[in-house]
Amino acid sequence: MHAITIPEPGGPEALVWDEVPDPVPAEGEALVEVVASAVNRADIMQRQGFYDPPPGASPYPGLECSGRIIALGSGVSGWSVGDEVCALLAGGGYAEKVAVPAGQLLPVPEGVDLKQAAALPEVVCTVWSNVFMISHLRPGETLLVHGGSSGIGTMAIQLGKAVGARVAVTAGTKEKLDFCAGLGADILVNYREQDFVAELKQATDGAGADVILDNMGAKYLDRNVRALAVNGRLAIIGLQGGVKGELNIGALLGKRAAISATSLRARPLAEKAAIVAAAREHVWPLIAAGHVRPVVDRELPMAEAAQAQRTVEASEHIGKVLLVAS
Repeated sequence: MHAITIPEPGGPEALVWDEVPDPVPAEGEALVEVVASAVNRADIMQRQGFYDPPPGASPYPGLECSGRIIALGSGVSGWSVGDEVCALLAGGGYAEKVAVPAGQLLPVPEGVDLKQAAALPEVVCTVWSNVFMISHLRPGETLLVHGGSSGIGTMAIQLGKAVGARVAVTAGTKEKLDFCAGLGADILVNYREQDFVAELKQATDGAGADVILDNMGAKYLDRNVRALAVNGRLAIIGLQGGVKGELNIGALLGKRAAISATSLRARPLAEKAAIVAAAREHVWPLIAAGHVRPVVDRELPMAEAAQAQRTVEASEHIGKVLLVAS
């Protein structure tokens, strides 16, 4: 088969479409013929040499895919050869085939095209696990989503609204904020021109956000704590703004607030399977009912992964960028 390889870390040109051995499904795994994968910032970090795959995972980038099952390892039940699926991966999505633990497979939701289903697993599992399973967002609460026009952001807006929350977003252009508003965002903040702490306080009569989903890390740490409501929960899922920041523990204590920081890729298989099962139970019906949808900016051939990553790295997209197998 062919896959995107990374012979040496570097810029987008480090991605090489090359012939590699076919994967073989181990016990408890399914072999999926990939129809599409999606670009995530973790893939860019891997290309740069900053985010190696966990032990035993595929060396190729790609944390989600859609496709068809073409073989089953021993001990797999509930799935058959020919099933159309999408999947959460620890790596290997930028390839023509990938072996997937059965617990990380999902059926393609009703009403979603097989290719576009590749835009769902990583964002749905990330948002559901952080905003709902850990931070327990409830109806009537306020959710602040940084990077509202990203793949994660567009899913968080939709799921927040679907459960009856008020959603605030930050984004860097009017076009992106308008798109977020179209998905249901209630409070729009241009982070290049406005202070999200002040804007959020004004829009919530001084209360702040009950839950914040943050992709920036250190750069926003102090301001996120100031933006939290009493009993607020800050969920950090990215480090685009650095890894080390100063935390005002007094402010955190005063608000009886909590901070969590998670990633999906390196979690044990059982934890990922539980998150995938929760996503299927709670989110897939919302997709089938038309309340939530994948947001895809563009599709590029798998061999053009370098250009796809340039697009994501420059934040020139809204939602997800897909890589489509030939």
